[in-house]
Amino acid sequence: MDHAHPAPQNDQALVDLLTTPSKPVLESIGAGSGDLLIVGAGGKMGPTLALLAQRAVVASGAVRKVIAVSRFSDPGVAAMLRSHGVETISADIMDRAALEALPPAATVYFLAGAKFGTASNPGYTWATNTILPANIAERYRDSRIIALSTGNVYPMMPISSRGASEATAPAPVGEYAQSCLGRERVLEYCSSLYGARVLLVRLNYACDLRYGVPVDVAQSVADGRPVDISMGAFNVLWQGDANGVLLRAAHLAASPPAILNLTGPDVIRVRDAAQLMADHMGVPRPALQGEEGATALLSDASECVRRFGPPQVDTAALLRWTAEWVAAGRTTLGKPTHFQVRDGRF
Repeated sequence: MDHAHPAPQNDQALVDLLTTPSKPVLESIGAGSGDLLIVGAGGKMGPTLALLAQRAVVASGAVRKVIAVSRFSDPGVAAMLRSHGVETISADIMDRAALEALPPAATVYFLAGAKFGTASNPGYTWATNTILPANIAERYRDSRIIALSTGNVYPMMPISSRGASEATAPAPVGEYAQSCLGRERVLEYCSSLYGARVLLVRLNYACDLRYGVPVDVAQSVADGRPVDISMGAFNVLWQGDANGVLLRAAHLAASPPAILNLTGPDVIRVRDAAQLMADHMGVPRPALQGEEGATALLSDASECVRRFGPPQVDTAALLRWTAEWVAAGRTTLGKPTHFQVRDGRF
């Protein structure tokens, strides 16, 4: 992809770009077999993952179905997916009967989880992040399970470092992060119990111009609000690249589970991102608030880059695209990441 490509100018162009399969994705989907089931397909990443997979199936000529499962609180998402040939199932899979009624699949992408609202309703978060994956692993014990986890399971790392690698011992802060480690441990147990093949993907963070850490920063800059630098640095990855890796990484699922950090290769200082975006927007240098800590929630993507190559959209392009998107007042999801939180309370 041309890194000098201008930012998409509207929602349709954005979705088209996010869901255009690369040659490696086409090869991976074309070489694979069996249906793909995406659980939690109505969230921030699920719709574009399902559509990317479907476009790759069609373009590669593979005989595979893409099945998207969600409560689909927005029926328009389900309708959009169906219009492209994705099979959709509306279900609350916390209901065991609904889970058992799902069709078989060779590969299961488990994207469901709870984060925001944990502080006020921790029981729901723990149930969603630990009981549900156990039920999924039991139901799909003979499938490959690619489970989306989070870099929040890692300790804070020096902002001068590359971040936590897959070998870094978990040290989650707060109940959300603890429950996410709980999800991983439950899947480890189920893998040992059933022989289930699992890949734990620790994402930290994805951005598609409508949400993500760069969007949070860009909105503060555009609105003339101070930029919080309490969490002084972050990693980010274009969501199209994140979804591409997910589709290409299914073969890594193993028993015991494999682990893969999924993020961009760069450590970005929040203050630098804010200044860069102000320059792109042609607005004054933003004020900064908070005290920049010596550590931040950072993940080392070296293993991901080694296996799957560098992102098609590099960090500089992603930040520029985000600045242009937000400055133009285009659609955002209204779902801030709260990446500045250091005490783990979401």
